[in-house]
Amino acid sequence: MTTPPAPFPSEQQPAPAKKDSAILKKIGGVVVAIAIAIGVKLGLPHLTGDAPVHAEAGECVTVTGPDNDPKVDTVDCSSGKADLFKVVKVIDDTFDVNKCGEELSALAQQLDSDKFVLCLEEVAAK
Repeated sequence: MTTPPAPFPSEQQPAPAKKDSAILKKIGGVVVAIAIAIGVKLGLPHLTGDAPVHAEAGECVTVTGPDNDPKVDTVDCSSGKADLFKVVKVIDDTFDVNKCGEELSALAQQLDSDKFVLCLEEVAAK
């Protein structure tokens, strides 16, 4: 017959299982990663000024950067900056740049869930 092991005194309890701690760390890591991804997606472009501009007709904008990812900023129409365009009209709920016609330049933009096309007329440099 075997003798059962003696119970642990109250001050020498076995350490809690590390399994629960590891699972909680993994879940916490996933939650933090998701929060960072959402923050970057929604907040960072607005904080850095890289968010698309939803200009209105009559405003002027500068368009810089590559064609596949242009940076648009509103500016004073009398600024005389390079790449200065006046917004002739804004067409909401579309990316169809052909709606501006042949005589105007067009720039499709998206700001959050809003999609729109800016119809632009080049402003002559001063």
